[in-house]
Amino acid sequence: MDTRVIQLEPGNAKSTALYRDVARLLSEGRLVALPTETVYGLAADALNEAAVAEIFAVKDRPRFDPLICHLPDARSIETIAEIPADVHGLVNKLAENFWPGPMTLILPRKSCVPDIVTSGLPTVACRVPQHEVMRGVAKALGHPIAAPSANRFGHISPTSAAAVQKELGGRIPLIVDAGACSEGLESTILRPCLDEKGKPAVEILRQGPVTVEQIRTVCRVLKPVREAQKNPVAPGQLPSHYAPAKPLSLHDPKKLFTPQPGVRYGLISYRGDSPLAKQENWQNITALSPGSGRLAEAAVRLFAVMRAMDEREDIDRIIAEELPETGLGRAMMDRLRRAAAANTLPD
Repeated sequence: MDTRVIQLEPGNAKSTALYRDVARLLSEGRLVALPTETVYGLAADALNEAAVAEIFAVKDRPRFDPLICHLPDARSIETIAEIPADVHGLVNKLAENFWPGPMTLILPRKSCVPDIVTSGLPTVACRVPQHEVMRGVAKALGHPIAAPSANRFGHISPTSAAAVQKELGGRIPLIVDAGACSEGLESTILRPCLDEKGKPAVEILRQGPVTVEQIRTVCRVLKPVREAQKNPVAPGQLPSHYAPAKPLSLHDPKKLFTPQPGVRYGLISYRGDSPLAKQENWQNITALSPGSGRLAEAAVRLFAVMRAMDEREDIDRIIAEELPETGLGRAMMDRLRRAAAANTLPD
């Protein structure tokens, strides 16, 4: 299969016509890679069971890992989800504060949502993306769009059309290229619930661009629940995920690293000026936020830097500095720990 790439600048005169063309492909059961503000997604009509099955086949994704449904606006949530009365006000408040944007809500599903989308769970993951392209196509389609990251399962999530082409070129008919993603990390996943006093609260099932600190300005955040190891209740919960082909391990940036003889190492550094980065063991050092140490910049660059390091022929293994676990740092450390879990490397 030849994979066609269409470049699009959102908001131009041709965008509406393209949304209709892409929606037509989706209505025919085809798959299309579409940009969001988080990562590029592999899109299918969420109400077309056969098309959603193709997502799992193309990605080699296990059927027990549920998908997120992307909607054109917050009003559309009630087409696929039942919002319990005791958290209805909280859901509205979260939507007002974080939609459109990189937040996903886990809610009881309606019967129109196929089992394959939810992996048989009684809940459905709902999101209103900030990116105009995904919302525009969803509106033109008239159905929610199921769209996990547009890469082979377990690999590094793509934040550019070029990364999608490397992952899925020849497997899908079309990639819509609207430039690099602005956030660079998958959405924060929340489950609205009641606390021990019966008051609305949320559980964070996956860290992401909407931070704990931001959520706490809206509602109470319960202590993290223990993640499902084999049967996730939300996407991105498997212990090993987002992994490069080369082994990756985490290391304290203040401590020295002892290399194994004959092994060539690359370092992913936060700022590029840590004691670890000043060692002479590295074939390559790439900083996520050179000099400035801005978590937002580091988050946007994380997956692209991991992918570039993985593609270097002069590196055998990747070391990544541990990041500050505040704000976006929590989400980045979540991704790095899952990447490291695929190949545990002794220090």
